[in-house]
Amino acid sequence: MDLMKSIVMVAAALVATVSSSTVVADDKKRPNIILMMADDLGYGDTGFNGNKIIKTPYLDQMAKDGVIMSNFHAAAPVCSPTRGSVVTGRQPFRYGIFGANIGHLPTEEITLPELLQAEGYATGHFGKWHLGTLSKTTSPKGPSRRPEDNYSIPSMHGYDHSFVTESAVATWDPSFGGRAQDNPFWLDGKALPAEDPTLKGGAGRVVMDRALSFIEKSVKADKPFFTVIWFHAPHAPVVAGPKYLAMYPDHGQAAHYYGAITEMDEQVGRLRALLSTLNVDDNTFISFTSDNGPEGKQVKGKHAGVTAGLRGRKRSLFEGGVRVPTLMLHPAELPAGKVIDAPTSTLDYLPTVLAMTGTAYPDDRPVDGNNIVNVMKGKTQQGEPIPFYHKSKLVLVQDHFKYMVNGKDLNSEELYDLSKDIAETTNVIKQHPELAKKMKATVVAFRDSFKTSHSGVDYPTAANYQPVDVWPSDKMAADGKSKAEKLQKRAAKAKKKNKKKKNKNS
Repeated sequence: MDLMKSIVMVAAALVATVSSSTVVADDKKRPNIILMMADDLGYGDTGFNGNKIIKTPYLDQMAKDGVIMSNFHAAAPVCSPTRGSVVTGRQPFRYGIFGANIGHLPTEEITLPELLQAEGYATGHFGKWHLGTLSKTTSPKGPSRRPEDNYSIPSMHGYDHSFVTESAVATWDPSFGGRAQDNPFWLDGKALPAEDPTLKGGAGRVVMDRALSFIEKSVKADKPFFTVIWFHAPHAPVVAGPKYLAMYPDHGQAAHYYGAITEMDEQVGRLRALLSTLNVDDNTFISFTSDNGPEGKQVKGKHAGVTAGLRGRKRSLFEGGVRVPTLMLHPAELPAGKVIDAPTSTLDYLPTVLAMTGTAYPDDRPVDGNNIVNVMKGKTQQGEPIPFYHKSKLVLVQDHFKYMVNGKDLNSEELYDLSKDIAETTNVIKQHPELAKKMKATVVAFRDSFKTSHSGVDYPTAANYQPVDVWPSDKMAADGKSKAEKLQKRAAKAKKKNKKKKNKNS
């Protein structure tokens, strides 16, 4: 439905202003927002992206009713940084989430739930958190996670209500097993006992039960809602219940992987059914995506995720590690059954949701994402440059080209034309030297900006801000210096020992 038709339909109930991309209405008619995310779901692990084995009927129906974002990227090839990008719109190196279980979301960051909470939205987070520790004394990752230094819970970032685990848990009976050690479900800051009967069965259902209750209460209270639902599936340990295993006979261990995804898919169906029952489905924006590509080298059974031919997997900045299966649905605003191929990413959530809800960003700190409302509507296929930084690799996706370079010495350059070579098999940098030069300058400027932000200059509290961890290249330099000093001391000690030995023998 185009913008003018939607205005006519709700004109009697709205006090609206029109911009180039959105309708800004009163609080009661502002769109509800639901952001769903799977954990380690491969680009080829859903029916709507061509999987012929895994049953995802509810996601497939969502694809028919909404928009498939075929060129959508996670901001990082691992979970924590991508999750930070969703709620901040900023590249995670700006605030020290350099990788999984590194750093935390600082309170100085401006988040979507904070901004929408101030606009009268009910805000809730359900499922995996992974943006900091949930206890100041313990972490499932042990003392090296530095629980007190990295303590950062949902209520510190604008969430009224939360039901979360710090990190991954089993996808069936999630409160038990090795991953549940020091990793309980926390309900509004209180750890629940493992024996709680509401924590039995599929992890997707356990999480969705709480999310649906929150949504129903918000609607009854006549409040718009912002709901984040971050599933645990299909992250290891991948365990499927009997019902789901029975759906995949003759698939061995892989049946657990397939079954966990189908269990998650059913929860998407439950969510949409409730929205319809509550009569808020037309005015609710829903997104589904993944935090990165599938785990590990593909092994029949254990790592059964697929990338639909993309190169790389989780932890890789090749497309298989960062291009993720993604859907957008907003019946009142977005077309049905459309495929959008413009390059977009999880960085775009914040500016897009702000545009949809008519919410202003309060200061001028750098935001790396873009408002993609017109992209989702199919009015343009032009995406903005997407910067990536992981370990020592810098990457820029711009239009249909992808540039990669070693961030340490800015050598080992690669350039891929994704419109002709989605599997990234042929480095075409020699054919496009000027383009590569421009893209290199752009991504290096991004990196330098990230480092500047990391020092805290973007924050009003800059004078008193101290990052938890040093910038990676500084750490490498310090480690290198420390190693060199140790070698020098060792050499001096050996020289002294040899001199004493020589004097003794003379």
